[in-house]
Amino acid sequence: MQTKYFAYILTNVTNAVLYIGVTNNLARRIVEHKQGSVEGFTKHYNVYKLVYYECHNEIKLAIEREKQLKHWTRGKKISLITSVNPEWDELKPI
Repeated sequence: MQTKYFAYILTNVTNAVLYIGVTNNLARRIVEHKQGSVEGFTKHYNVYKLVYYECHNEIKLAIEREKQLKHWTRGKKISLITSVNPEWDELKPI
């Protein structure tokens, strides 16, 4: 079985803050964010709601995408999320 890598976007309950990350285990990583076991930005701003993710077959591609998304304007990030998740529902990680 081939390992999958994920670039993902989280927000808080008010959708005021966006966080972009990368992982090889999306379900585990979301649990870590929800439990507050990840020190730093996401814990401080209570960011754990998964609103967007994409899957890649290579870690290099996932990291490149993460970096690309981080450099986008907030408006462009919001448009991306809304294009696949118009209600900003909390997604279930795969």
